[in-house]
Amino acid sequence: MQVSQTEFISGTSKCVADLYLPDGNKITPVIVMAHGFAGERKARLPAFAERFCDAGYAVFLFDYRGFGDSEGEPRQLVSPWRQLDDWRAAISYVRSLTSVDSKRLMLWGTSFSGGHVIKLASEDFNIHAVISQIPFTSGVNLAMSNSFSEIASMSLAGIKDYARSVVGASPFTYPVVARPGHKAIMNTAESYDGYLQLFPEDTQWVNAVPARINLQIPFYNPNLTAHKIKCPVLVLAGSDDSLIPATLIKKMADDINYAEYVELQSNHFEPYVGECFEKNIALQLDFLKRCCAVV
Repeated sequence: MQVSQTEFISGTSKCVADLYLPDGNKITPVIVMAHGFAGERKARLPAFAERFCDAGYAVFLFDYRGFGDSEGEPRQLVSPWRQLDDWRAAISYVRSLTSVDSKRLMLWGTSFSGGHVIKLASEDFNIHAVISQIPFTSGVNLAMSNSFSEIASMSLAGIKDYARSVVGASPFTYPVVARPGHKAIMNTAESYDGYLQLFPEDTQWVNAVPARINLQIPFYNPNLTAHKIKCPVLVLAGSDDSLIPATLIKKMADDINYAEYVELQSNHFEPYVGECFEKNIALQLDFLKRCCAVV
């Protein structure tokens, strides 16, 4: 396995990525990967990339603008539309590489980016296959799952952040994760420990994002375009997921013409680690072998 760091441009910023190439000189299919909500590429995703590469697939794993090693301000700004543009820039860059088989380019996303890959595949019919792990499906449904007081708190924070951005002030931020009873975008029982376990010990990640995302989430609904996808899609849900219920994920998968739906016995974060990870990655490798075998 050969791993090299590379860069591509999205907007006016440099985004940093790791390119994994299998040993040997074969030109192999390539998987483009990025993290979920407010995550970084180093937060447990190398474990997936290494297993894919060991199986013979090239992997392009990148950080969004404003996250990890990538440029971009404000830092840790989560915007679904800006992140989709980062994905498009990454895909365009990978398609320019001669070291991979860009005609067999696949997308891998998890949680928030699990929704991104659904949206992208619904508009780019040259995508060969998609893996969407515990995906974000509907901002409307997510917003409706919050209490009135939570909606009010998040909305007020979002308005404050937008107001500060208009006058060029630093962002007004909101916590990404917290324990139940504390304000955060994710504060269910599994969220705090489950999310933080993904990051390496030397991480510089900060548990805060510009609060304007609170006002954007209800308007981002990848499930509405899922029916347009023309390539094979593996959709994985967690039976005990308190953030994105399996029922919503199954409903979206049913709208995809060539979807395989698998429900893991897990919460939202268990598919990244331990025994559940092993079962999860085995399912994903089997899917890749069937729809895009390495030759």
